[in-house]
Amino acid sequence: MGDRLTGKVAIVTGSGRGIGRGVAMLLAEEGASVVVNDLGGNLDGTDASASPADEVVAEIRSGGGTAIANHDSVATYTGAGGIVKTAIETYGKVDILCHVAGILRDRMVFNMSEEEWDAVLAVHLKGAFNTVRHVVPYMIDQRYGRICLFSSGSGLGNTGQANYSAAKEGMVGFARSLSRELVPHGITVNAIYPGGQTRMTGSVPDTARELRAARGVIGGGQMAGRALENSQESRDPGNNAPKVVYLCTEAGGQITGQVIGTSGWPMTLYSSRHVIRSIHKDGRWTLDELEDIVPSALVAGLVNPAPPPPPQPEGEGPTA
Repeated sequence: MGDRLTGKVAIVTGSGRGIGRGVAMLLAEEGASVVVNDLGGNLDGTDASASPADEVVAEIRSGGGTAIANHDSVATYTGAGGIVKTAIETYGKVDILCHVAGILRDRMVFNMSEEEWDAVLAVHLKGAFNTVRHVVPYMIDQRYGRICLFSSGSGLGNTGQANYSAAKEGMVGFARSLSRELVPHGITVNAIYPGGQTRMTGSVPDTARELRAARGVIGGGQMAGRALENSQESRDPGNNAPKVVYLCTEAGGQITGQVIGTSGWPMTLYSSRHVIRSIHKDGRWTLDELEDIVPSALVAGLVNPAPPPPPQPEGEGPTA
């Protein structure tokens, strides 16, 4: 076991399985006392079981670490308060928050119900607010904190995931805003683009995988590249943990307000949005002017994320 986080207290939401489990395990290995939070439900957030969180706690303790389970839901303000209360009542403080918890309700937007939209945003994005709102007063008092909010490359857009993509892109804006507010108090906040072969990624239908692969996306919004990075070993969800835990250490304290990719072998720093090109005139544009200049000057060479299919030869229309 290491000692980089000896004396620190960490909360990891959604840590009963997959990526969250790996983060909780490594935090404990580095000496942190860990609140292992997991509702233990299905991928869509239904049902609940104490077993996943309890099993991770047992594993941490068997390895000589310190941990306690919590089974509250991040989706409610009261539930998130219960998670933080567990940390304070058990260990007396909280230094680290990793918000990993998430669910899926994948559906094309024209088939999506209001409840499916709300449920996904409640766990991911509102869950981030709920947990942050409860931990931040303690972190401000001690003038120290590390917050990692799990976003996704899917925030850039994925077919059939309008709710998930909206929540994950919202997480980036939330993290960047928080970093500006909290840096004077010694608190860092970063958004994480994780990846790996998990229960969640394994649920993606083959048809959706084929569509994404055709556009060069291999999962979690990552673009296909070196074959090694899409190997079975590189897709182990445990590969995220060292890079996330690094951000929670003293050594990672100089990094805040960033989007960090942790999938596979690389650790990636993503750029903030920047202007690609613009057109300018002294005065208000007319529609005639825009119709004339935009195609050649502003969007020349633009590749849309989902361009229309190419025209088919005569007599080769779609079949029923």
